[in-house]
Amino acid sequence: MQLVLDLLHETMSSPWVYLALFAVAVVDGFFPVVPSETAVITAGVFAATGQPALSVVIVVAAAGALVGDHISYAIGRRGGGRLLTRLPEQGRRRAVYTWASRGIAVRGGLILTVARYVPGGRTAVTMTMGATRFPRSRFLMFDALAAGTWGIYSALVGYLGGLAFEQDPLRGLLLGLGLAFSVTVMVETARWAYRRRARSLPAAAEAGARGSIGDA
Repeated sequence: MQLVLDLLHETMSSPWVYLALFAVAVVDGFFPVVPSETAVITAGVFAATGQPALSVVIVVAAAGALVGDHISYAIGRRGGGRLLTRLPEQGRRRAVYTWASRGIAVRGGLILTVARYVPGGRTAVTMTMGATRFPRSRFLMFDALAAGTWGIYSALVGYLGGLAFEQDPLRGLLLGLGLAFSVTVMVETARWAYRRRARSLPAAAEAGARGSIGDA
């Protein structure tokens, strides 16, 4: 374990770590199996010891996320519609893209910001925005907000963990990842509750209408 920590210390103290964080954040924008949030949180943990610099980690992570999201948007704009039609009707990915489409139609930029904290959600939203021809200028404005807040959040979560366990980076990393996981669970729970409420409202309205007709 000490060997791993020494390797992490050496990696995080290298100036190349910023390029690596940028690249990971870019790729994660359109290929969401790359753990960009974990990488930024880890950098935040070690930033509590002075290296890397917290402010640079935030800027680099946000810039990478912004670029990656625009690549995903471009993919959706060029062929996202055909991609969506190929997804299985009952699959989880189709459900995520359906959620994204409905959210964009109603809330636009807000759904883009929230999707940053939904597993797989940001790629679905950015690609769907491209496929539905969401205005590029508005996309840039809202995505800059989403990427910026995500960069600050991820780096600070790690940084707080690093401060709490300054002499034990591993525990600091576990704390940071635990906090990030808790936020993800809360967002997913709120989204599930909202969907359930949205489904129940039409059913209740229909039942009320039937009751009114029966009374008449």
